[in-house]
Amino acid sequence: MELDDRDLDSGQKHYKHVERLPSVVESDCEIEKEFANLSIMNLNRHLAVLENDYLYHISLEKSERLRKAFSDVKFVCMGGSPKRMHQFAHYIKEEIGFQLPIGVALQNISEESDRYAMYKIGPVISVNHGIGCPSISILLNELIKLIHYAGCKDVTFFRIGTCGGVGVEPGTIVVTSEAVDGMFRAEYRQIVLGKEQVRKTKCDEKLVQEIVDIGKKFENKEGIEKVTSGKTLCANDFYEGQGRLDGAFCDYNAEEKMGFLRKCRDNEIKNIEMESLCFSGLLNYANIRAAVICVTLVDRLNGDQVVSHDLNLQFQERPFKLVAKYIKEQLKTK
Repeated sequence: MELDDRDLDSGQKHYKHVERLPSVVESDCEIEKEFANLSIMNLNRHLAVLENDYLYHISLEKSERLRKAFSDVKFVCMGGSPKRMHQFAHYIKEEIGFQLPIGVALQNISEESDRYAMYKIGPVISVNHGIGCPSISILLNELIKLIHYAGCKDVTFFRIGTCGGVGVEPGTIVVTSEAVDGMFRAEYRQIVLGKEQVRKTKCDEKLVQEIVDIGKKFENKEGIEKVTSGKTLCANDFYEGQGRLDGAFCDYNAEEKMGFLRKCRDNEIKNIEMESLCFSGLLNYANIRAAVICVTLVDRLNGDQVVSHDLNLQFQERPFKLVAKYIKEQLKTK
């Protein structure tokens, strides 16, 4: 790996809470000063009074060593599968020409936690987020704290993955313009202390357009094909929530399923997956630039199941290539 184990704290220490009432935290001048210049919006002010903060699920701890190791991060790339993000780590390493020290190989920084697999390749983090909003929510909380503790500036987050298309050909890359729930609401809803909290999920228009423009520039070249943008429906599960007929439970018929999918298409939804709502909602709330870039494995208007495993593997590489092109162009200007 790029990081020497000695550059990171052991990750086995527990942080200590400093018992202070929220009203006191709010009025503390030093904390107000610290939070006034943050690019991350709505950051938890209680973080300022933690002696230590152990990022449990990625096995890292707030420290000066962490700051030195991660302060250069500019891009955080997230995808569902640990294997896929390991592949992306090696791919982006070659694409940006990053050289590891002699005798050092890419290794999972978060191996001790056994929850997520994370790799650092110079200014790029590659990490898997698991399946669904709860899993990606945990990781986003700790990654946002990581870039805060490391003092990172102008960081862009990407979710790169696979999805089901709605009225688009398999192999199409969809850049999400806005994530919606199963009721077509562009809102990430979460129950906090017995109350529903709502966060908007519209994606950064400028970033979406920049990525689409790069996609069009390289369309039908270097493995990048059929790039578009549109709304993404984020479901809470893979089967009923996505209107499939092949789950263990199904209390609707084929006609009702098709009616729902046609309604999705009529509402400008281009694809369906399971993480975009939380991803866009939390990063939007934090004022961090972010984009969801997924390749469609099937057109749900024509069926539920992926036909070819080999074609699936080939399609999965397309978001890699598009994001790599964007990162390379950005690094040229920095």
